[in-house]
Amino acid sequence: MRLTTKGRFAVTAMVDLGLRQGAGPVALATISHRQHISLSYLEQLFGKLRRHLLVESVRGPSGGYVLARSPVSISVADIMLAVNESMDATQCSGQADCLGDGMRCMTHELWEELNVKLVEFLGSVSLQKLVDDQLAKGYQDEEKSSAKRAIAQMSADQLICVTALHPVVSLGASLAKM
Repeated sequence: MRLTTKGRFAVTAMVDLGLRQGAGPVALATISHRQHISLSYLEQLFGKLRRHLLVESVRGPSGGYVLARSPVSISVADIMLAVNESMDATQCSGQADCLGDGMRCMTHELWEELNVKLVEFLGSVSLQKLVDDQLAKGYQDEEKSSAKRAIAQMSADQLICVTALHPVVSLGASLAKM
């Protein structure tokens, strides 16, 4: 048995989406850039994820994808099954025809048992756990981090000019100089 890039990329993209939950729709092009996954491949995967009601698409200029359910209720097994990732370790794809003559191989039950354990394990791992693991490792959104760095590097005069675009801030800045 081997997990393909289809399953790995789908889980990775869903974790990326989960990390930005509540911040509005996320464009696939953005996920593609951040995770180094082909945009056309992501489009195929997200079509399947949408059909399995794991994500919802949002149309429009600031559109993209959002999670269709709470990340606590989405398991890794849900994601893998949605993108048709095979989680079968048997040689015969579970058909009990391992030897090609309607006969099972001597280890068929072992591989079937492994399939059950694998699905149980992946079913027990939620998307929320994977998101929490990334946050515990110190994950920071690159876009927010770079914006914070840019603001931190600005002088006080530059900050006043930037914030002066809003009339209330402009009035406050004027009063502060008095």
